[in-house]
Amino acid sequence: MTIAASLLPEFDHEMATTRKVLAGVPAAGPEWRPHPKSTALGELASHLATIALWGKMTLERTELDLGVPENAKLARTPFTTTAELLERFDSYVRDTRAALAAASDADMGVTWTLKNGGKTIFSMPRTAVFRSFVMNHSIHHRAQLGVYLRLRDVPLPSTYGPSADTPR
Repeated sequence: MTIAASLLPEFDHEMATTRKVLAGVPAAGPEWRPHPKSTALGELASHLATIALWGKMTLERTELDLGVPENAKLARTPFTTTAELLERFDSYVRDTRAALAAASDADMGVTWTLKNGGKTIFSMPRTAVFRSFVMNHSIHHRAQLGVYLRLRDVPLPSTYGPSADTPR
């Protein structure tokens, strides 16, 4: 089994779960934040949706510099509506899934670098980047968004098991 083939079921599962959480984001109050130092709800939801695109970037490029103007949208895409958020997320997931399905083991071993304004943040093999920068990063922010939604009294979907709101 190829590396990509072993990652596809996990990617599919995590993205389907992420979509369920994103679907609960209320259109009203995107500027709400649980603490003055916290990211706003709409900004967090948009960031989470955009992480799915970073998988495609990881698989199609050898580096990404988020500190240059042409990549600014990759770091910060504004929240507009929940419907637009889901449409964008679905598109990113489709594109990343196709890129992952086409990746060879040699592709997955290529070193990939994240930069900010020309400064290297990290360099790792694509497999590690896909697991950490894309998958784990997404899971982290999905959990964070779940806390935001709970604090806003939005019912939470099941993720790895039942939630208090969704038996499964």
